Amino acid sequence: QLQLVESGGGLVQPGGSLKLSCAASGFTLDYYNIGWFRQAPGKEREGVSCIVSSGGSTNYADSVKGRFTISRDNAKNTVYLQMNSLKPEDTAVYYCAADTNIGRYCRFREFTVDSYWGQGTQVTVSS
Repeated sequence: QLQLVESGGGLVQPGGSLKLSCAASGFTLDYYNIGWFRQAPGKEREGVSCIVSSGGSTNYADSVKGRFTISRDNAKNTVYLQMNSLKPEDTAVYYCAADTNIGRYCRFREFTVDSYWGQGTQVTVSS
């Protein structure tokens, strides 16, 4: 009943763009920080970006800074990840997670097994 659903993944050529969405149902995201994570084959899950409940503060992995932008529309109960200048190494399953806001800034470590997690959406960057 309480779900996060990612969408927007797909196949894109290097240098292309995708916009991922993370939509909540059964609960409101107004008071939740949201994180985007990804896991590539043979690699551990890594944090990509996160945003605080108000949208006033964001955090990005060094590997995506300047290329990805996280945003949220609490009225739509949705968080987005705009992915530009995509590289093959961005290929992964992308997951969103939600956890209660606990501070002024978001950190990847605040998202745990006890957080809400979506099912993931595949992003493949290939020529």
